Amino acid sequence: MNAPPPKKVLDFSAADYPALRSFLRGYFHQEMKDEYGSAEEAVREFCAAASPEERADVAEEWSRFIDQTKGKSLAEINRILTGPLGSSQLLTSEEMQAITTALARGLRKRGPD
Repeated sequence: MNAPPPKKVLDFSAADYPALRSFLRGYFHQEMKDEYGSAEEAVREFCAAASPEERADVAEEWSRFIDQTKGKSLAEINRILTGPLGSSQLLTSEEMQAITTALARGLRKRGPD
């Protein structure tokens, strides 16, 4: 008997999200919780260090990602985050909302501190 094909992770291309992938790989690494304490704080640190253009790119791509994954299970969303997008962290629904909020606040900043 043949094994079933692996579960497909949406029709998703990380190439469409270069800024988001770079952000997740840089801030949502294995030591994120030790280094930043929370997903929200990792986003705040990113926003403090990033240029206005970098913040806008990540916020726009995060928003598109949220729209593209609307209606998907949290497990499926986390498979994308930790697969094609390179995050080392599984996120909760609350953390995803906190990221959205922190990125929106970060867009209102004038420049890196």
